[in-house]
Amino acid sequence: MAEDRPATKPCVTDERRTGQEAPAGGTLLHGGDLDGARAAFPGAPEPWVDLSTGINPWPYPLPPVRPDAWSRLPGRGEEAALRSAAAACYGAPSADVVAAASGSQALIQLLPRLRAPGRVAVLGPTYAEHARCWSLAGHDVRMAEGVEEADVLVIVNPNNPDGRRWPAVRLLELAEAQAARGGWLVVDEAFADMRPEDSLAAHAGKPGLVILRSFGKFFGLAGLRLGIALAPAGLAAALREAIGPWAVSGPGLAIATAALGDRRWIEATRRRLAAAAAELDRLLEGAGLRVIGGTELFRLVEDPRAPALYRALGEAGLLVRRFEQRPDWLRFGLPGAAEDRQRLDVALAAERSRALQPRETSAS
Repeated sequence: MAEDRPATKPCVTDERRTGQEAPAGGTLLHGGDLDGARAAFPGAPEPWVDLSTGINPWPYPLPPVRPDAWSRLPGRGEEAALRSAAAACYGAPSADVVAAASGSQALIQLLPRLRAPGRVAVLGPTYAEHARCWSLAGHDVRMAEGVEEADVLVIVNPNNPDGRRWPAVRLLELAEAQAARGGWLVVDEAFADMRPEDSLAAHAGKPGLVILRSFGKFFGLAGLRLGIALAPAGLAAALREAIGPWAVSGPGLAIATAALGDRRWIEATRRRLAAAAAELDRLLEGAGLRVIGGTELFRLVEDPRAPALYRALGEAGLLVRRFEQRPDWLRFGLPGAAEDRQRLDVALAAERSRALQPRETSAS
C-alpha cells in the first residue's frame, strides 16, 4: 500500500524520466503491508497469503536459546561471535570488516550520515529506500540507468525487482575508481545468498567498497531484524560506533550466529529455493504471464493487465508487490505451503478466464 509523505521533502532527480523529479520522501510502496491490504480489500478471505516480499517462506528452524538471553543485555563476546560467523558465512576476510545492525534498513539510513553531502548516483529502477535515505541526509541524488561519476555509487546486486546481475570483476573496477576519487561504491547484496559467486564479500575491506547483506530474507527470519555491513576496517568501526551498543538482541545474536554457521541448511535451502522459483515460473507462465526477471526469492512479471490482476489477487486474499512507476509490473514472492500455491493457481486461472471472455457490446 502507498505511504504518503510530506511533499516538502528533498527531491531525487530521475534521469530516466526526462528531468522529472519525485519527492525523496514521497509515495513509496513496500511489501509486507498486510494491514493495508486488509483495508483495501475488506472482503478478501483469511488468512492472507503474502507474496509481496522476497522472504524465504521456509525459515531457519529456531535453535534453543539460553533463558538468560532474554533477561540480560547481550555481551561483547556474543556480538563478536556474530561478526565472526557473518565473516565466515559470507567469505569476508575477518570480523574487523563487519558491522551488525537491527536490519539492513538501519544501515541504509545510517551510511548517508557518515559522509559530507555530495553527489550520489543510484542505479535504477531499484529498491527506493537507497535514494530516499541519501536524499534525506542532504545529498544530491540522481537515479540513473548506467554508471556515472558521483561521490557515491549505489548498486543493488542482484537487483530488486528485476534480478539484474553485475559481474564481480566489473564491480571491483568500479570500487577501485570510486576509491581513487575518495568515494564509495555501495553494493546492496540483500539477495546474494543464493549465488555466493556473485558476491564481493571476499573483497570486503578494499578502500571505497561497502557491502550490505540482509540476514532475514534468505534465512526467512525477517522479524529478527539483522543487517550486516562489510566495509574497510575503519569505516566498519565507525559504523559500529554510530550504531551503538546492543543493536541486536541477545536472542537474535544467538539465533543468527547458529544460522550463519549451518552450512548444511544453507546448501539445502539454496537447492530448495531454486526448485521453488522454477515451479513458480511454470505457474505464472501457465497463466499466460511473462516472467522478465527476478531471483530465486521472487519473480517479476510484466503485463498490461497487471493493475487488474493485482486487484483480482487482492480480492482473493493474495498480496503481491506492485510498482508505482511501472504499473505493468508485478513481483511475486514464493508461495510456501501447498495450499498457498493452490490459492494462487486458482486465482490466476480465474482472472485469465475472465480476461479471455469476449466483452459485451451494446446493441446498435
